[in-house]
Formats: sequence, C-alpha cells, structure tokens
Amino acid sequence: MKTAAAGKGASASAKKAASAKKAAAKKSAAKTATAKKSAAKKAPAARKPAARKAAPATSSAPLKKAPAPKKQVVAPKKATASVPAAPAKTVAAHPQGESRTALVRRARRINRELAEVYPYAHPELDFENPFQLVVATVLSAQTTDLRVNQTTPALFAKYATPEDLAAADPEEVEEILRPTGFFRAKTKSVIGLSKALTEQFGGEVPGRLEDLVKLPGVGRKTAFVVLGNAFGRPGITVDTHFQRLVRRWKWTDETDPDKIEAAVGALFPKSDWTDLSHHVIWHGRRICHARRPACGACPIAPLCPAYGEGETDPEKAKKLLKYEKAGQPGQRLKPPQAYLDAGGRPAPPLGAG
Repeated sequence: MKTAAAGKGASASAKKAASAKKAAAKKSAAKTATAKKSAAKKAPAARKPAARKAAPATSSAPLKKAPAPKKQVVAPKKATASVPAAPAKTVAAHPQGESRTALVRRARRINRELAEVYPYAHPELDFENPFQLVVATVLSAQTTDLRVNQTTPALFAKYATPEDLAAADPEEVEEILRPTGFFRAKTKSVIGLSKALTEQFGGEVPGRLEDLVKLPGVGRKTAFVVLGNAFGRPGITVDTHFQRLVRRWKWTDETDPDKIEAAVGALFPKSDWTDLSHHVIWHGRRICHARRPACGACPIAPLCPAYGEGETDPEKAKKLLKYEKAGQPGQRLKPPQAYLDAGGRPAPPLGAG
C-alpha cells in the first residue's frame, strides 16, 4: 500500500514538473514574440531618421547645379574674344554711383582706345578751304556726308568763291543741291552765308565762334567743325552720333546739344576736343549704330555700360560693321592719304555704279 501511494506521489510530482516546464516554455515563447513585435515596431522609427537625413542631400542637389553667377554676360576683355549671347539691356558694368574722378578716367580711356582704333579719323566732308567746309557742313544736315561729297564737286566747280555763290541764280543752285534733300532751304542758306561773307568779312570765313554763328544756317555744331578742322581751334561737334554715344557711355544724361557740349568738354582737356569728336562720330557710324550696335565687335566693350544692347555674337556683329571696318568704301571721294594707307577706300562719285 505504501509503495503504491509512493508511486502515485511520484507520478503526481512528475506531472507537476512537466506542467511547470510547459508553462515556462509558453512564457518564454510569449516573451520572444513580444520582443519581436517590439523590434518590428521600432524598426520603422529607426529608418525614419535615415530618410530625413537623406532628404537634405536630395534637396541640396539643385542648389549645386544653380549656375546663375556663371551665366551673367559681361563685356569681353577684347573685341575678338568669344562673347556669349546677351539679352537686351545686359551691361558690363553699371556706373551708378561712379565718382567724378572715375568718370573722367573712364571717359579718357575710351578716347585713348578709340584713337588706336581710328588713328586716321578725320572730317568726312571733302573740302579744300574753309569756304568749302562751311558750305559742305551746312549741306550735311538731314543727309549723309557721302551724299554731300557726291554733290559738292559740281557746286564748287561752278561757284568757287563766296562772291560767285552770292550772285548765283537760286534755281540753278537748287538743281545742283537736289540730291541732298531740303534743297530749297539749303540753297537759301548757302547763298545767304555767301552774301554775308562777301559783305561783312571781305569774302573770308571768320575764325571766331561768335562771328561764325551769325552766318545763315550756321549753328554751334557747324561752327566747331569749321574751327577745329579749318583753323585748328579746339571744338566739340555734337551731332546725332555724338549725342547717342556719350549718353550710352553715361558721360552725361543731358539731351540738349549745348549742355552735352559743356558736360563732355569738362571731362577732357581742351586740346583733345576736336580729335575726340572725330573718334566718337567715327565709332558711331561704323560700330555703335543707333538701332543695332555691333557690341560683339566693339573694341571698348569692357568700358561700355550699354554693352549687350546690340548683337554680342562676334560673327554676327562683324556683319553689322560699316565702311572700312567692313571692307567697304568710306564717305569721302578724296580722303586723306593716312586713311588710304590704313586700308580705307574712297567713295564713288555721284551716279557711279
């Protein structure tokens, strides 16, 4: 009996031990499952910071590609350098706040550069004496110097002196001057100034500004052309080309010719005035045109605040050049030898093919 009871007790103890082991195993499995779930929940959270860190790298890529500073168009160091296309109004340097000293230096440097480009610059009207020059200058209003040069040979062949022109038949003079345009008004002016020269100055062109501006059809511009080129007395010729360029270069914002003359004259020594006028006017006729400047072929592009207003592609700009810069005839039928030596070609006479 005792042995049976002991066997039953041992069996019960074994069963209890087995139950305890099963319970422990289940508990351990439950803990393992809970740990896995917890790890699974934490895993996305751990990935999120990585995603956040990667995001800035992706968003910063476009910033590295931004080439804005490199795409800015500036004037080339030399006219022959390769110049990228520029949008209208793109400038090389804006002279806002430019000091007076800096303006003077820049203006004078431009004139020096132009003197190297046009060492043969001269008045583009044919003349042999002061009388021919004053008449030709009056006739050049509202037309080209070329047209005047093609017209005056016939005029001076028939009326060689102020006395001859003063006594001329207006209708005959009108017929000669017809190609220059506004021929009736111009006939009245040249006959009138010839009479004034004959009656008031003994048939001689005066060499003073105050006397010249009293002649019919003669203003300050014409007077300075005559003084500078016939008498060697300094003067600034403010024609349409001169006005356009000095405003583009920000030498002055004035629009009145007399005020432009005063403002520009103050930037240069008086001895430079006549040659300065030639340099600026020649540049305006050949390169810095009114409607489409040849910026890509301009020798002073690095100094020009208006660079980019015209064609900046060098090859396209070359096609916009005029006169000797384009291998074409100039405006004078009888140009100075220095011009011919520099490669310039004389203009054809009126009626030539």
